[in-house]
Amino acid sequence: MPRVLRIINRLNLGGPTFNAALLTRYLAPEFETILVAGTKMDSEESSEFICDQLGIQYVRLPEMSREINFKKDRAAYLKIKQLIADFKPDIVHTHAAKAGTLGRLAAHRMKVPVIVHTFHGHVFHSYFNSFKTQIFLNIERYLARRSSAIVAISDFQKDELANEFKICRPEKIKVIPLGFDLNRFWDDMDEKRRSFRSQYFIGDDEVAIGIIGRLVPVKNHGMFLEVIRDVMNRATKKVRAFIIGDGEELQKLFAMCRTLNIDFTYFPTHPQKASLVFTSWMKDAERAMAGLDIVALTSLNEGTPVSLIEAQAAEKPIVSTNVGGIENVVIKNETAFLSESNDVKGFSEHLLELVENETARNKMIQKSRQNVENKFHYTRLVSDVKSLYNQLLNGDKAF
Repeated sequence: MPRVLRIINRLNLGGPTFNAALLTRYLAPEFETILVAGTKMDSEESSEFICDQLGIQYVRLPEMSREINFKKDRAAYLKIKQLIADFKPDIVHTHAAKAGTLGRLAAHRMKVPVIVHTFHGHVFHSYFNSFKTQIFLNIERYLARRSSAIVAISDFQKDELANEFKICRPEKIKVIPLGFDLNRFWDDMDEKRRSFRSQYFIGDDEVAIGIIGRLVPVKNHGMFLEVIRDVMNRATKKVRAFIIGDGEELQKLFAMCRTLNIDFTYFPTHPQKASLVFTSWMKDAERAMAGLDIVALTSLNEGTPVSLIEAQAAEKPIVSTNVGGIENVVIKNETAFLSESNDVKGFSEHLLELVENETARNKMIQKSRQNVENKFHYTRLVSDVKSLYNQLLNGDKAF
């Protein structure tokens, strides 16, 4: 039985954890897997519960964290080398940047037969200045030469990695979209809707708009606040907005709400009704999706946005910026309205149309579930990864 050492940056709430955990659980019994995870940031919600639900025990690597720390990074690298020496994996598969750097360097040094890395996103624009970005590009190009295969999570991302950023030749990149357990977005949704709307005091005549994700600059929540103010000022319907998530931008967003004169509350400490509610993290995303009427995304850069996959599974209309791999996730003008990055006016017009017109909302969701239920289900993910592993173990590098 081939052995896989799977390494992920950290167990924070998001798509990478779901995928690493689901692959660890469901590649068995054909593959024996050890999952290794670093340390999440204090501002992030833990996703250890995902491993618990799947019955997965993982190896903690506390020295590996998101920020660069040469002393800790070296210690993590040495521990990964020791894990490789003890476990003797046939495959090392890394997920996201830090794990990809330390894990691939260790695997190459230890002569692991197959080395695979998945880009769940990238930091090549909208994160750092040009000098730092160039450093990261050079590192990724170096690591790609030492990888058996690179996994991109969308066709758009593959094109970016191969043709725009020149990470490696396109023939080395295999597109494997993310996969999730989507059944939870189909079961008992009426009860979940009642629960969410009761908790947050949402009336039957109120349209609930939500944005879900980390509160970090690349998610561009400031644009969401500008849009919400405009829509609330112009809508004839009652509108409530929900920012679901937490992170480093929280206090900045509070200050922006005050500047824009938006009535808001941080629900964990002040559980009261407000026009805009910061809920902090929610582990039961399916309950939030059930309770919302419209899902928004304002990001400057995205790989494959989990919230838009989940929104379609839950049959919710979407308004999003058209960045990264979003057009590989939604059907433009059918399951989602798309606007250009930072186009507050265009985004507001799309959102206002859905707020005011329930018929338009119902029309938009007709193809939502169909668009994601096979393409992004975990059974397809597991099948694709099994196929890739077997190809690489057999020495076949042609995808």
